[in-house]
Amino acid sequence: MKFGFILDMLKFFKVIKRSSKSKARLGLINTAHGQIKTPAFVPVATKGTIKSLTPSQVNEIGLQTAFVNTYHLVTHPGITLIEKAGGIHKFSRLNLPLMSDSGGFQVFSLAKSKRNPQGSTKRADVRGEEKPLLVKISENSVLFRSVYDGRLIEFTPEKSIEYQKKIGADIIMAFDECTDYPATYEYAKKAMERTHKWLKRCIIKKQTIDDRRSKIDIPQNLTSTINPLSSKNQQALYGVIQGGTYRDLRRKSAEFVTSQALDGIAIGGVSVGESKKEMREQVRWVSDFLPVDKPVHLLGVGQIDDIIDLVKYGLDTFDCVEPTRLARMGTIYKISNFNPQARGPISKTEELDITKSIFKEKLEPLDINCRCYTCRNFSKAYLHHLFKQKEILAYSLATFHNLYVMERFFAEIRALIEENKL
Repeated sequence: MKFGFILDMLKFFKVIKRSSKSKARLGLINTAHGQIKTPAFVPVATKGTIKSLTPSQVNEIGLQTAFVNTYHLVTHPGITLIEKAGGIHKFSRLNLPLMSDSGGFQVFSLAKSKRNPQGSTKRADVRGEEKPLLVKISENSVLFRSVYDGRLIEFTPEKSIEYQKKIGADIIMAFDECTDYPATYEYAKKAMERTHKWLKRCIIKKQTIDDRRSKIDIPQNLTSTINPLSSKNQQALYGVIQGGTYRDLRRKSAEFVTSQALDGIAIGGVSVGESKKEMREQVRWVSDFLPVDKPVHLLGVGQIDDIIDLVKYGLDTFDCVEPTRLARMGTIYKISNFNPQARGPISKTEELDITKSIFKEKLEPLDINCRCYTCRNFSKAYLHHLFKQKEILAYSLATFHNLYVMERFFAEIRALIEENKL
């Protein structure tokens, strides 16, 4: 009985409870760097850092996980250095489960950049700032020219997996094509089919690397005693559902991706310019195909009202730059009247622009109901002063608060699922 319990706890993903009101569920993701209680928010640490926060602040907030960007880490500081340092966890001192993307988002946002420079900025800004130079896209590879030193960088499905394995993230993504919005049906279909072909290549490449490392790193007579979560071989691979804004393509992609030998599923190509209604429809279309025994991640979505609705479709994790990016702009989150039955963008009514002059002499805390370090120690007037003077501390204090709020918000979501209220 005890042995069975241990094996159960070492599973990559375990569903703890299913809501009786929706497809929402409580889960537990096990990795070599800790556990993730789901549903969970995944702040973006694009270049191996959650901007303006130290690793100790990350721990103090109670963040469970973060999301690093493969393309940006490849360009700087480079995969060789990260691998030499012992992987991204040791290099960054972010001692928590990390996800990495495949680099595909940057690749295909650049394809749009080449065709429509005016329309590319918003998309390129979702997970990074620098817009590299696209050289060539083909069925087999994509070539960039680095903005740092001008060298050519090749991305293929196989290269993407190699890069992510060396980065050492706990959860890695298959190389995919994130289509433009709006994309024609013909192009969305072509991109979806290419994504499916690349997924098969990613699965084969990861298995080849894992098999090779197992033979080198673990003596055969010890394999039964090694904790499977302690090895880089146990990086979990997610396949990405695509299909644009077309119902039949989304459902076809969901059927294909969920049929593959994967550890988890991601939904990509949403929140890239379409309306909230369209984005939610894309998720709804695939919700019936999502696995009951594997975690599901939604790429690039993190607005509060979106999360409330999307958790009901059985989604487990969400990455988004919005809480940290808005913090650096002086937008402070407040969720004092959380109501899961509310309709409309409740986050819009619960944000403070601390740069406005009305806060210049307000000596009360940012949020009297918040117990984060920022709210316990500083006033609205002080934060207003820091932003007006462009002090770096402003970004740190605001980011700390917004991520603290997001963590508490997701804790409340988990409590509501536990009580069958969501």
